[in-house]
Amino acid sequence: MNDRWQRRIIVGVSGSRASQAALGWAVGEAKLRNAALHVLHVWHPLQHPALYAGSAASRAAGRERQDARDRLAAVMRTEFGTTPPDGVTAELAEGAPERVLVERSAGIDLLVIGSAAVAEQPGWSAGPVVRACLMKARSPLVIITTTVRPPANLTTSRQVPATMSTV
Repeated sequence: MNDRWQRRIIVGVSGSRASQAALGWAVGEAKLRNAALHVLHVWHPLQHPALYAGSAASRAAGRERQDARDRLAAVMRTEFGTTPPDGVTAELAEGAPERVLVERSAGIDLLVIGSAAVAEQPGWSAGPVVRACLMKARSPLVIITTTVRPPANLTTSRQVPATMSTV
């Protein structure tokens, strides 16, 4: 990282529409603040194979890791094309996204994440990543939301507006 980048912004991405919107917002904010932007994709293996598991479990874990690497590459290509601009880095980290994002929020200027808000559905709450970051982030936090229509088989008599939140 170049010494010219005094400020640091981390944006968590997952490949979702909300995380892509968060990345777009973070890019603009990094330019505005002349800050380094670190794009972080955290993948959590669905299962940890037992020590006695054979090579098939190892191959499955390798596929999961490669899928996560491919997701991060796709997110970066969508936002930046083939080459990210100066001051933008990307990282694939393994672990629980809520834990890794909170840990990485220490010592940075801003943490940015995306969240899909389900329109017209009362009682829907933020997911575990958003909740953990709201409660434990060690830096300012911006949550960019996108509206998702609920499945047709869910009905409600009330409407809940989706919002963009900054904390």
